[in-house]
Amino acid sequence: MARQSSFRVLASDPVAPEGLKILRETPGFTVEAAEKMSVEALKAAVAKADALVVRSETRVTAGIIGAAPRLKVIGRAGVGIDNVDVAAATRRGILVMNAPEGNTIAAAEHAMALLLALSRNIPWAHASLSRGEWKRSAFIGRELFGKVLGLVGLGRIGGEVAKRATAFGMTVVASDPLVSADRAREMGAELVPF
Repeated sequence: MARQSSFRVLASDPVAPEGLKILRETPGFTVEAAEKMSVEALKAAVAKADALVVRSETRVTAGIIGAAPRLKVIGRAGVGIDNVDVAAATRRGILVMNAPEGNTIAAAEHAMALLLALSRNIPWAHASLSRGEWKRSAFIGRELFGKVLGLVGLGRIGGEVAKRATAFGMTVVASDPLVSADRAREMGAELVPF
């Protein structure tokens, strides 16, 4: 049997160029980035792959897995794996993994940006200004300081939101049956029943 010359990686969704660069610079790796493929094109491409990297666009079904005799690993560049047929991969001995902390900070910052935009009436002020109006006093809004923020869940993202809200001087209360009161306090939140 001929020895395989390289470990072939197929990225079928948009992946950060920095991540692909690391894979491409790894000796013995060959990387193909092909986005927005039809199911048939994906089956043809994955047939030659040892690893498949996806985000949320590609649905890795049992049919896709069945078309990939060399496949050893499916990597989800993101939190969930709901777009991967884990049972089908497990039956084939294919490792499925994700990157649960990949967008944690971005998601927490986005939540705070939305909170600030809403509390300061930014969308409505922008729309008014775009209409040529200058109604500054109509869009003053409210400070976050001293307000109470309620979080449902203190996982990775909820915990990061709690830290940021605390930095704004907010009181954070949270409900999460999987987090202890001590752990909630470490994140700057008071644990309360839902």
